[in-house]
Amino acid sequence: MADGGTKGAGGKVTIRTVAADAGVSVAAVSKVMRNAYGVSDALRLKVEASIEKLGYRPSVAARGMRGRTFTLGVLLVGIDNPFLPGIYQGIESVAEAAGYKIMVGVGASRTRTEVTLIEQMIDNQMDGLILVASKIAGATLERYARQIPIVVVGHHEPGATGYDTINNDDQLGAALAVQAFIDRGYRDIAFVTQSDQEDHLADVVLQRELGYRKAMADKGLAAKARFIALPQYGTPRDVAIRAMLQSPDRPRAVFCWSDLDAIPLLSEAHRLGIRVPEDLAVIGYDNSPVAALSMVDLSSVDQDGPRLGKLAAEALFSRIKGRNVAEHILVQPRLVCRRSL
Repeated sequence: MADGGTKGAGGKVTIRTVAADAGVSVAAVSKVMRNAYGVSDALRLKVEASIEKLGYRPSVAARGMRGRTFTLGVLLVGIDNPFLPGIYQGIESVAEAAGYKIMVGVGASRTRTEVTLIEQMIDNQMDGLILVASKIAGATLERYARQIPIVVVGHHEPGATGYDTINNDDQLGAALAVQAFIDRGYRDIAFVTQSDQEDHLADVVLQRELGYRKAMADKGLAAKARFIALPQYGTPRDVAIRAMLQSPDRPRAVFCWSDLDAIPLLSEAHRLGIRVPEDLAVIGYDNSPVAALSMVDLSSVDQDGPRLGKLAAEALFSRIKGRNVAEHILVQPRLVCRRSL
């Protein structure tokens, strides 16, 4: 990461400026910015303080000195969600046309795993990264975005300046679900969520919760809003779903944050002899391929995964070519109505 002298033309802040301000070597600054193994917390804090104070950002030209590798890193939140292949296919269609190869990592919804994979992709000199449903906080993403072009899908950070976001309008999607229930005469509408949400509004589940809450309030049903939180993944969720369905105050209609919970809910309702939609109406989110199967027939909010993937790849290539002004794109969802409604 050579940037020339202490300051370039016009007093531009360079890596040498940062090193001088922090009282460390240029190599040390480079290691911190690459998140290289063995960097102490004290050194990292010192260098990051200088970077923030000076407003340092590596120039596109400096990054380009190593030459492009024509590889992209794609970090998926998991492999158990049937909605994600659509996003990947959209990314791949654009990357393949541009002559790029893709390296895929799976974060498994764990921040530490995501961080490790991102650092490995940076060390392997990927030309850019696309993170899908990242659990990493915005401040950390901004730091990585100073090292490599980044686009994030399924992560609402409209104030981010260092990276782009491509999202479905999750609040609108939730409003569509609530409106569909109301149009069919339902008023007792619950929202099935997760109990392990991050404490920031970037998370899509919290965005859908906000949309549900607002839509219920707009229809004069704020007092009827109900939230049913299922336990974390990796624990027996079927027990919690069964308890909800067998509860004497079971809601008449259920909006699930994702098909990942809506489909098991339908399965358990069938096992218990609960008729859908006669006894229980259900809407999911993602319109995953399984939702359309005749034995499932789940109504679900469609956020067009392939389009999200294409938009993400196009934004990333724009960044790789030198764009440094953040873009935040919201894609409008649509509700696909099936027999569960």
